[in-house]
Amino acid sequence: MWYFCDIFGRFWHSHLILLNLVGFFIAPVTSHPQCLDFKPPFRPEDELQFCVMYKYFGCCDYAKDQELMAKYYKIMDNFDYFGYANCAAYVQGLLCQECSPYAAHLFDAEDSSTPLRTIPGLCPDYCSAFLDRCESTLPLISDDPRVTELKHNKTQLCQYLQLDDPDYCYPHLLSNEHLTKNLGRVAEDPEGCLQLCLEEVANGLRNPLAMVHANDGTHRLFVAEQVGVVWVYLPDRSRLEKPFLNISEVVLTSHWEGDERGFLGLTLHPDFKYNGKLYVYYSIEIGFDERIRISEFHISAADMNVVDHTSERVILEVDEPASNHNGGQILFADDGYLYIFTGDGGMAGDPFGLFGNSQNKSALLGKVLRIDVNDNDKGPLYRIPPDNPFVHERGARPEVFAYGARNMWRCSVDRGDPVTREGKGRIFCGDVGQNKYEEIDIVEKGRNYGWRAKEGFSCYDKKLCANSSLDDVLPIYAYPHKMGKSVTGGYVYRGCEYPNLNGMYIFGDFMSGRLMSLRENRHTRQWDYKEICMGMGLTCAFPGLINNYHPYIISFAEDEAGELYFLSTEIPSATSPSGVVYKVVDPSRRAPPRACHYDPLPVKVKGKTIKFQPKETLISVELPNSRQEIPDSNDWLEELMRILDKPGLQTTLKPTTTSRAPRSTKSRKGRRRKQGRHRSDAAHQNGAVRLAGDEMGRADRGRVEIFAKGEWGTVCDDLWNTKNAEVVCRQLGYRHALKASKAAEFGEGSHLRILLDDVQCQGTEASLLDCQHAGVGNSNCAHYEDAGVICGNSFDNGH
Repeated sequence: MWYFCDIFGRFWHSHLILLNLVGFFIAPVTSHPQCLDFKPPFRPEDELQFCVMYKYFGCCDYAKDQELMAKYYKIMDNFDYFGYANCAAYVQGLLCQECSPYAAHLFDAEDSSTPLRTIPGLCPDYCSAFLDRCESTLPLISDDPRVTELKHNKTQLCQYLQLDDPDYCYPHLLSNEHLTKNLGRVAEDPEGCLQLCLEEVANGLRNPLAMVHANDGTHRLFVAEQVGVVWVYLPDRSRLEKPFLNISEVVLTSHWEGDERGFLGLTLHPDFKYNGKLYVYYSIEIGFDERIRISEFHISAADMNVVDHTSERVILEVDEPASNHNGGQILFADDGYLYIFTGDGGMAGDPFGLFGNSQNKSALLGKVLRIDVNDNDKGPLYRIPPDNPFVHERGARPEVFAYGARNMWRCSVDRGDPVTREGKGRIFCGDVGQNKYEEIDIVEKGRNYGWRAKEGFSCYDKKLCANSSLDDVLPIYAYPHKMGKSVTGGYVYRGCEYPNLNGMYIFGDFMSGRLMSLRENRHTRQWDYKEICMGMGLTCAFPGLINNYHPYIISFAEDEAGELYFLSTEIPSATSPSGVVYKVVDPSRRAPPRACHYDPLPVKVKGKTIKFQPKETLISVELPNSRQEIPDSNDWLEELMRILDKPGLQTTLKPTTTSRAPRSTKSRKGRRRKQGRHRSDAAHQNGAVRLAGDEMGRADRGRVEIFAKGEWGTVCDDLWNTKNAEVVCRQLGYRHALKASKAAEFGEGSHLRILLDDVQCQGTEASLLDCQHAGVGNSNCAHYEDAGVICGNSFDNGH
């Protein structure tokens, strides 16, 4: 959900917003390190010899340091001994401010409308002392005609050399604790939430759920949509007009939001550069049976950017007893084998057989499978690796590598530390939970990951959980459903560009929109959790960076260089082109210039390309500084909330388009909130609606209550979206629905019956009763998922 606290990473808790804002106001200055090239500072690879005060962190590499030293000696050659003794330190200090982590501030480089200063912004007392002793150095340091014009008027010249923001003036910024504390580390908000930024990489995608690279030196990216279409993106971020792969006609999809079937996984062979092989994971329908299919394709001999669609060979098919929990991850690990991650077969609680599919090693569902597809042009399509753990166990499928998985959604292989290789080859997975917990696992050979005996760290099936032979491995981390209800596994960052992120496992949650991180504590071997927020204020004020994203986090990805991305969408439907690919950026520190440079191999493009046009923008919030009074009223707070609020659309995981409705059983759980009182009462006729539960008593928002068959009741639906909300808001006399809220955001209507579930509106109906729904009084949910709305007459009336 696009909750204020979820998307901005708990920047302020809802019940402590004003208190935290006041605490934010009294901060003396907003720290924003930036170099003259409009990028974050870095740690030089080679030690500086001249500007040694910035040898650990700043904006100069060795070459720039040598350039400034040469300029220094050229200036000082004009002075005798006494001039040298008086002015050398001043000249060095001024020249070396190009190396300061705050060089962009000191030289007014942040504002493109103002000319770049030739002398850094000086504090008045320092300026006066400098001019008293070394005025004669000015023409040698600066070619600014205004400096020459004012050099005999010390007062006016020092005013000219001042900065608008005195907190950044040289040299006082060197002793400003707020500016120097934790410099070069990932910024955190007062609650410890990591402040990162994003770069938009691709857009206009329909439920993008996988992105891979070819590892062939071309640095192309292959992005898959759930309908069964894969696109090629070039290093300049342009997209090829012709799809790389299009099997949408055979992929089983539906128009129902929440459908987990479709094109679910893609991986390219480690030797793709030489053998042109790729493998896909998708849903099919044969008669009345649904299956998952793993197929192999070859690249076209005529075009390196197109798959030969006639080359498909079906490697494996598995029957699916229900339409949910289809798994979908497919990847090659460091051992060269193909890993396939299947779901438990669907419904709720893995009800298949005595112990469920996941604990049954004779079933392929609820498993991690490992097969050998190398050298399969002749003979069997795949072989069993000889060291698979259950090869010799009677009744067990030899493909099984690990078991006890519920529905692992997005797994990745750790590249290892760039220097020590520590962690290399570990397989991380997010396993979607049932009613209480989501979990992160490290997958190892022969291990049991607990489902259905356990969910996270807790028992689910108490009888199975008490079985001494379970021998399950616990997750490295689990979180409750108040934080999110559908984990999306991520990657351990091993890229070059952002050294602070090295070793950090970054993942998310589809339902809550949270970005999260884990880092292993080397002493305890435990994993420490940090939430990830989008940087506010000036944190992301760099060219091309943004600080907001669409809330439904579907997948994560790496490029060929190891940089990290995630894929999310605003409207989680296979028919909605609202999917975006974002690159994760650390604004606090970058790698040294040229340290991450690479030259992509040329790509032979035979068709047209579509130039990338970014659509997302930076959300900029001007916060009062320490010299302004804190407002006595709530006006400024309400304005801030209005700016930050961005309506989102709610639904469940991985929707698709075509044929019949899925045979899924929903697993529901939501966050609980205080029950509110009724504020309005509509006419007592079928379909009438009213809003209740807003603690501030506002008439334009609340829990939706509907009158049907002679009684008032609630709408309980985790598929609730803005089209449904539009029907309610227009019925109440508002022009727009600004937000479709879920999970009892406006309290539980437990004193009423649940009257509607599975509501699907087009947005034009007269009432919710005119929309598709499960029938009045028929529901498969509880009050902790009561739906609500925020209405308005313009799109600036949010929270």
